[in-house]
Amino acid sequence: MTSLPQPRLIDRYGRFGRDLRVSVTDRCNLRCTYCMPEEGLAWLEKPGMLSDDELVRLVRVLVGLGITAVRLTGGEPLLRRSLPDIVRRIAALEPRPTIAMTTNGIGLDRLAAPLAAAGLDRVNVSLDTVDPDHFARLTRRDRFGDVVAGLKAAADAGLAPVKVNAVAMRGVNDTDVADLLQWCLDRGYALRFIEQMPLDAQHAWDRRAMVPQAEILERLGERFALTPVAERGSAPAELFLVDGGPQTVGVIASVTAPFCARCDRVRLTADGQLRNCLFARREIDLLSPLRSGASDPEIEELIMGEMARKGPGHGIDSPDFEQPDRPMSAIGG
Repeated sequence: MTSLPQPRLIDRYGRFGRDLRVSVTDRCNLRCTYCMPEEGLAWLEKPGMLSDDELVRLVRVLVGLGITAVRLTGGEPLLRRSLPDIVRRIAALEPRPTIAMTTNGIGLDRLAAPLAAAGLDRVNVSLDTVDPDHFARLTRRDRFGDVVAGLKAAADAGLAPVKVNAVAMRGVNDTDVADLLQWCLDRGYALRFIEQMPLDAQHAWDRRAMVPQAEILERLGERFALTPVAERGSAPAELFLVDGGPQTVGVIASVTAPFCARCDRVRLTADGQLRNCLFARREIDLLSPLRSGASDPEIEELIMGEMARKGPGHGIDSPDFEQPDRPMSAIGG
């Protein structure tokens, strides 16, 4: 068994980078109202995106710097045809990181088994409601059945625990939260609610539309008994036992209860930009050095330098906070 490398991704606040989020594409086959306009966005051109070789090389360098977990995101990662091969190549790295994926679930019914065979360990599926009509209005696509099929395929393929991510929005699906939890409990899925964040570059963020953690828990508490779980470490979700357990529900309260002091994440975009924070206003270009012949040690220096510049927090409540220039689909979840 290969020993873990000494972690070298450290910022000036003593936090180590161990969790890498890799966007493999900015494209998506849904048009969620809180994420992008109905007509979509100006997608990246293929020559400006990381090739499979470049992506795997950067992941390898980052694993050498202490990354122990890799999450593949988008956009919608299942739209990248080479995804199973990317998973296989990351799984072959030494030391092997854990490999997870965040997806909208469309196409997962076909790909869950091949991805599991390639080395994918876990999957998170975004699903904000189990009301098919609400789903169609939210996503602007009538694909609820495809997501349900994808979730079942993930469970059948052993990608456990299968997690469901949901964003609660006022006046949209906030009355659905207890129904969604019951639906997940009945099927053995682990539900995680996420507070809506200012990540739609097309529109100014309206905090009043966000359903905060306290309100989510209040609505759930009308139907279920929730008991807080002990210290969560660097995990983003605060967990609660449902009706005494063992099943849980979680809330990722990035806005009202930020976990920045424990953040261990680093982000790599599909066009080879490294971001030290989801809400960063700057990023560092790794694609150009790669294509100019930079060595692994030179790439490492660029990465460590950017990690060292990581701020103490995202600053959403700061009066001078500015939303990132990129939408969530371009940054990666």
